[in-house]
Amino acid sequence: MYSHIMVPVDLAHAEQLQKALQSAADLARLYHASVCYVGVTASAPSSVAHTPEEFAAKMEQFSQTQAAKHQLPNVSSATYTSHDPTADLDDTLMRAASETGADLVIMASHVPGLLEHVFASNAGYFASFSKVSVLVVR
Repeated sequence: MYSHIMVPVDLAHAEQLQKALQSAADLARLYHASVCYVGVTASAPSSVAHTPEEFAAKMEQFSQTQAAKHQLPNVSSATYTSHDPTADLDDTLMRAASETGADLVIMASHVPGLLEHVFASNAGYFASFSKVSVLVVR
């Protein structure tokens, strides 16, 4: 049913993604699909990495850890550098879904709070405007 699953990953909050990561692994094994873990970083140093190259290396390590943990034979990682990830994260993930050829995107979402009454969530925006199937996991 699905052949290529994309999973957006925020390495700064990877521990909060466990349900989405497990869901992606389960569906990948069920449909013999490949999984691409996608990360978006700024060109400026962050709490995760000093450079985009270091971030890409950490994303690759993360994808290999997920492959070993969930026994997934076909995983990859992709990284995108943004001038302001908080401003253009949605557009960057839309581009990533297109460029990676994803036919399913599995995104983690957090429990809505007060800020969601003012700002739309990234997962909500992505699910509303994406051209591929989206599974939002809370």
